[in-house]
Amino acid sequence: MTLEDTARRAVEAALATGASEAEAWAEQGTSRRIRVYEGEVESLSDAGGRGVGVRAFADGRSGYAYGTDLSEPAVTETAEAAVEAAEVADSDEFAGLPEQCGTTSVEGLASGDLSAWSTERKVELALAVERAARERPGVTQVENAVYSDAEGSIALANSKGFSAGYEATQAWAYASAFAGEGSELMTGLGVGLGRDPGVLDPEAIGGEAAERALALVGARQPPSRRCPVVLDAFVAASFIGFIGSMLSADAVQRGRSLFADREGDEIAAAVLALSDDATDPAGPSSSPFDGEGSPTRRTPLIEDGRLLTFLFDVRTARKAGRSTTANASRGSYRTPPSVGTSNLTVQPGSASLEGLFREAGDGLYVTEVAGLHSGVNPVSGTFSVGASGRLIENGEAASPVRELTIASDLVSMLLAVRALGAEARWVPFGGSVKAPPILIAEMSVSGS
Repeated sequence: MTLEDTARRAVEAALATGASEAEAWAEQGTSRRIRVYEGEVESLSDAGGRGVGVRAFADGRSGYAYGTDLSEPAVTETAEAAVEAAEVADSDEFAGLPEQCGTTSVEGLASGDLSAWSTERKVELALAVERAARERPGVTQVENAVYSDAEGSIALANSKGFSAGYEATQAWAYASAFAGEGSELMTGLGVGLGRDPGVLDPEAIGGEAAERALALVGARQPPSRRCPVVLDAFVAASFIGFIGSMLSADAVQRGRSLFADREGDEIAAAVLALSDDATDPAGPSSSPFDGEGSPTRRTPLIEDGRLLTFLFDVRTARKAGRSTTANASRGSYRTPPSVGTSNLTVQPGSASLEGLFREAGDGLYVTEVAGLHSGVNPVSGTFSVGASGRLIENGEAASPVRELTIASDLVSMLLAVRALGAEARWVPFGGSVKAPPILIAEMSVSGS
């Protein structure tokens, strides 16, 4: 059977067992990972998997079960287990299938070029990433140079007659380089991603890792101050990813978000525009439908400084008397859907990085933060996290700094956004985020 056949068969089996409604999510995929070290392949893995997850509803209760055997008898058994789980679950008046299901046309999710790349070519790409980092004068070690890819198929069917599927591919590579010696050893990361290895530039990835490490050699602790801060794209994406998680309706309804009861409020500077967009062809988390079969869309979250909406799946939308924003997310067939972001995108501005430095005048350029998720209070939004980067003096990048902390609260930080860089990039930190460098008018910097 095809994956769609498998999903439909699971739904039929759940209904035959006594479910009032049912859905099935089926998937299969293959992933590869190549790690090289000092010009040699250190490890190479090639893994595949497939499975089906069934969600059954009965008398206001829901149950979930999954299995890896896609034969017809095994799929039937999985569906029956989901119904049995529903029969003993607590009642949930908001659970159920979407009122309307469908798909959105999203082109380019799968690249046929991925299958044309042999393992040998992928190994050479990983080696080229490592060489590009190692050959930079001043680099003392390349700890990690990794190439990975994945290709898979997804199918979803439910008892309302919805049945659809799609294929997707991903390829990415990264390197971690060190520069300096002993206590002066500094690290830098370079990353590239796309739909197939042909779009990855090993020179750029390895070079970025090297340059980020070299830029921190000789870093010292700066004096404490309050000053403008430029967040590079990596750091900006980390903050945006955390903010996105707090715009989940589930976090709001559980009282775990500082944005609760803030819809319509001014929570950011007017120059900042943030959206969740599962329809961007380049987005790593793009898809034609979400984890419940709702057609995906672009959802503006912050515009003109105001919080427009939260992100909903069907259950949280019903609880709030709202409509789903098609943000039901699935980690895999092993888990039922829950609210999650797809691709968070920050609309870029018009300034170059050098332009942001000039506008900052004297301040700090942050290229790395540590402990973000443990250092932010999700209810108050206050944070204090370790950071490193470079000072900005007279509008230009100056000496490297480390062993400092930056502190504020998320709303104050959003309100203090002064300008955004013109070049946004996809960063796989804190989810799938596309962000440019961001200039914050003022933050507290603690050092010596």
